[in-house]
Amino acid sequence: MFTTRPTLQGTFGMVSSTHWLASQTAMAVLEDDGNAYDAAVAAGFVLHVVEPHLNGPAGEVPMILAPAGGAVRVLCGQGVAPAGATVAHYRDTLGLALVPGTGPLAAAVPGAFDAWMLLLRDHGTKTLAEVLRYAVGYAEDGHPPVERVTRTVETVRELFETEWTSSAAVYLPGGRPPTPGEPFRNPRLAATWRRLIAEAEAAGGTDRSAQIEAARTVWRTGFIAEALVRQAARPTLDTSGEHHTGTLTAADLAAWSAGYEDPVTYDWRGWTLCKAGPWSQGPALLQQLALLPDELPPPGSAAYIHLLVEGCKLAMADREAWYGDVAPVPLAELLSEDYNTGRRALVGEHASHELRPGRPGGREPLLSAHARAVAAGERPDLRAPNDTAAAGAGEPTVTNDGGTRGDTCHLDVVDRWGNMVAATPSGGWLQSNPVVPELGFPLGTRLQMAWLEEGLPDSLTPGRRPRTTLSPSLALKDGEPVLAFGTPGGDQQDQWQTHFFLAVALRPAIRGGLDLQGAIDAPNWHTESFPESFYPRGMRPGSLVVESRTDPGAVAELRRRGHEVTVGGPWSEGRLCAVARDPRTGVLSAAANPRGMQGYAVGR
Repeated sequence: MFTTRPTLQGTFGMVSSTHWLASQTAMAVLEDDGNAYDAAVAAGFVLHVVEPHLNGPAGEVPMILAPAGGAVRVLCGQGVAPAGATVAHYRDTLGLALVPGTGPLAAAVPGAFDAWMLLLRDHGTKTLAEVLRYAVGYAEDGHPPVERVTRTVETVRELFETEWTSSAAVYLPGGRPPTPGEPFRNPRLAATWRRLIAEAEAAGGTDRSAQIEAARTVWRTGFIAEALVRQAARPTLDTSGEHHTGTLTAADLAAWSAGYEDPVTYDWRGWTLCKAGPWSQGPALLQQLALLPDELPPPGSAAYIHLLVEGCKLAMADREAWYGDVAPVPLAELLSEDYNTGRRALVGEHASHELRPGRPGGREPLLSAHARAVAAGERPDLRAPNDTAAAGAGEPTVTNDGGTRGDTCHLDVVDRWGNMVAATPSGGWLQSNPVVPELGFPLGTRLQMAWLEEGLPDSLTPGRRPRTTLSPSLALKDGEPVLAFGTPGGDQQDQWQTHFFLAVALRPAIRGGLDLQGAIDAPNWHTESFPESFYPRGMRPGSLVVESRTDPGAVAELRRRGHEVTVGGPWSEGRLCAVARDPRTGVLSAAANPRGMQGYAVGR
């Protein structure tokens, strides 16, 4: 079939990311005898510079690692709610019904930086200075920004100029936003990293691990921590329309660190899919696979899309009722054949407009009042029914007050030794919080995903991770790591990734390998028939957004089945990245999304 680009193949190393400068940075590290983990760290910090509207150092990053010859592991870079972030404080003291979508009240303990440092310390070979030099260079010397950075800054220009003036100083120098074709610089960010490197080298001497540990200490208790805490204490205008201070303290920063976990897995037709735990939405991809019948309709047909959309609705309803940073989450039951046999029977010929969580083990679902209202037939959707903003190419939807549904980046790397990593950095967007003037980057807003209602799996709770949409994936075939992939897109991540994985698994091989590019390029779709994770937590029951390349006959049939179909642009759904390795031959592959025209794969 037609593809926009070839699936790359080689034997030395492969990279795919959502920005060509990050991809090429990772490849440069591989060429300099770095491994996949060195390359991922260097690329991750470059993404902070070149996609600042999609991620930053004070955001989050879950990763899935497959070290050559070792066990698959999840590295959690999702920080927790601060000690002062209680439902009582937000609801009773401040009178809020939802965590604001912007501002310091929405800031969790930043997780991305420490996770990258842990990856570098435990699995990398390079020094801190060696991996940071690329980000320092682009921040100091400049880089030509992508158009979406310009558009995002223009959207929040008034907010920056009147309220978030430290952000205006970085992103509106001389009153002008970053301009495509002209170098854009962030000298304050470059100075932050230069100071960090200097302090880490002074404290750690010539020992690589000691330097990295010293950098982690600077972040948690040194000049960076002090600046973050000062910023959290500044009254800031947020999406509530009022000025609030945050809850992040020095003690919160000092107490938290990234850590490793076992992945949640599911076996499907010889594949084993690995995801982060239910503190993420990752297991929803596994549930969608568990719901599939033995026989599938032809891919791309109305029956196929209908089947996957209806299964997604059931999985996401379970996400709402059961997922969170709590124990126990009944994952064994949610993925069991008995449970899914009963759930599968709920998929009929017509589209469901209901929110239908299951009852694993006979338990009663725990839904927020908002979700219960939707399930009772109310439609608390704050957007117009014909709003097609949801059909954007994985980019954030930003309002004039800075509110956003949120988005992110993604990168995958595989090296010649067989090390593999999938990482989804996000949060700390330029539109999420004011730039910390001393540092050159803002705090994040991940707490907006927690509910201000006690007793739910995702209730705002000190010390707990808010349930994140960030969801990298790694797949094994016959027990061997084969495929790392992921996409930006908030609640859509585990929809687009399910469609991509099935396309890979069901397509004939090309040139002896997986047809990654064909699977990425295939027409895609998503539904919002469940409560969104981002402020203001809207929902569109029965919604289905498809690309205009979808067969018109299939669209007509989907409408006949009761789906409320919105036809988006021809290349509007997803920003997938993927790398692969054939363990039999050592041949590596990579592909990247053409949507948005900035994701690229490189390799040789």
